[in-house]
Amino acid sequence: MELLKQKILSEGTALSESVLKVDNFLNHQIDPELMVEIGKEFKNYFSDKNITKILTLESSGIAPSVMAGLELGVPVVFARKRKSLTLNEDLLTAEVYSYTKQETSNIAVAGKFLKKDDNVLIIDDFLANGEAANALINVVNQAGANISGIGIVIEKAFQKGGTALREENYDVYSLARIESLENGEIKFLSEAVQ
Repeated sequence: MELLKQKILSEGTALSESVLKVDNFLNHQIDPELMVEIGKEFKNYFSDKNITKILTLESSGIAPSVMAGLELGVPVVFARKRKSLTLNEDLLTAEVYSYTKQETSNIAVAGKFLKKDDNVLIIDDFLANGEAANALINVVNQAGANISGIGIVIEKAFQKGGTALREENYDVYSLARIESLENGEIKFLSEAVQ
């Protein structure tokens, strides 16, 4: 997705060879116009998958998921990382390790929001080692629902997550695939193959 790549190049910062900072438009401040285009792109790719629900992880996956949900005409469910007095029964839970936060969180989704007949599209802001995607896959599997695809805004293709998920035959569609962040330079994979 060219618009996203240009945004990454103009406003993103490679903090190290493995950390990309995109808080100007994705995971702190949100660019609504970019999110609309991201939603359209996910709709275009996944429109033939009979999606009935989108599942994401709070909080950075919510904006692109809501726009994709709007385009696809389906509800968006987000796995919560924080305990809540209202999230207390029939929970689908998993653990997820955050590379950027260097911590493990327990995530939870109320079982009433994911059912066996759901075709779920998982969406997240980043894919690196696949920790978040695997935790969301675990939640969908607990519900007995079908995983129709995984939509990623930015994939760090030099890390193992995308390769591992594709080897497991998940349909992973990443809007921007980063080849490297060496010497502070952001390089994208040239091929558009997913």
